[in-house]
Amino acid sequence: MPYEAAPHSQVPTYSVLLEGPGATVCAKAPAVVHGSSAYQSEAELEEELISQLVGQGYERVAPKSEAELVANLRRQLELLNDIEFTDDEWARLFREVIANKAEGIVEKTRRIQKSPVIDFVRDDGSLRNVALVARDHIHKNRLQVMNQYEANEGSHKNRYDVTILVNGLPLVHIELKRRGVPLRQAFNQIERYQRESFWSESGLFEFAQIFVISNGTHTKYYSNTTRWQKVNEHRKKSSASFQFTSWWTDAENRKIADLVPFAATFLSKGTLLMVLTHYCVFDVTDALLVMRPYQICATEAVLN
Repeated sequence: MPYEAAPHSQVPTYSVLLEGPGATVCAKAPAVVHGSSAYQSEAELEEELISQLVGQGYERVAPKSEAELVANLRRQLELLNDIEFTDDEWARLFREVIANKAEGIVEKTRRIQKSPVIDFVRDDGSLRNVALVARDHIHKNRLQVMNQYEANEGSHKNRYDVTILVNGLPLVHIELKRRGVPLRQAFNQIERYQRESFWSESGLFEFAQIFVISNGTHTKYYSNTTRWQKVNEHRKKSSASFQFTSWWTDAENRKIADLVPFAATFLSKGTLLMVLTHYCVFDVTDALLVMRPYQICATEAVLN
C-alpha cells in the first residue's frame, strides 16, 4: 500500500509498499532534500533523527537510569500482553527470563527470533502466554526512541547515541558521527560498547538485534553478530567484519545512503518491524543474519 511520510522539514514524501504481507522495501528511493555535504554536528544529526522518528509515530522517552528503563519495559510488556503483573510476578519474569545472568547475546537473540512467547505461571498458579515481541501481528508492537542513555556499570562508562525500543527492549541501536567522519568510526564505537558495557547492569542492550551506523551522508545496517563467523573460522571478531555491513536500497537496488531517507524507509515502523520479525535469520551456527533488500524483495515476490 502507498505510504506517505509524516510532515518534516527534511523528510521526503515517497512511495513505499509495506505493512506486510505487501512489500517491505520501498518502490523508489526518496530524493535527498538537503545537500549531503552540508555540515551537521553529531548532536544536530541526533536531534534531527529523533524528530523525524517521532513524526513517523515513535514515542520519545528519556529514562535517566536502569530502574527507569526497566519500569518502562514492564509497562510496555503489560500493554502488549493486556496484563498487569504483580510486583512478585514481574520480579520473577525479569530475573528468570529477561535478565537471566546465565544468558548472553546468543541466548537473547534466540529468545527474540525463535521463542518470544513465554509460558509464564502467575502467582495464582494460572498459566499465561507472555510475548516479548508480537511476530504475527507486528503493529501490536510499540516503538519508542531514546538517546544519550548512560551505562555506568560496565568496564567503562558509556553514553549511547540513539536506541529504538520495541516493547521496551532495546532491539535497535544507532550510532552517529558528524558528516565527514569515516563510517568505520561509528562501527568501531559499537564494537567498543559490546566489549565494555552492553552486558552491564541487567544486560538489556544484549537484546539488540540490529545496529545502524551513519555519518549523515552514509548509513548502513548490520546484525548483532555481523556475520563474523563467515570471516574468521576461529570465531573471533576482526576488522574484516565491517565489510559485511549492508546498504539499504529501494526495489530497483538504488542505494539509500543519506540518513533522512534511510530513516523514512528502513526505520519506518512497518518496515523495521518486518525486518526484525520476518527478515532476520538465526542460523544453525548461532549467527543472526539480517537479509539484504534484494533478498527481501525476492522472498516477498515468491510469497506474493
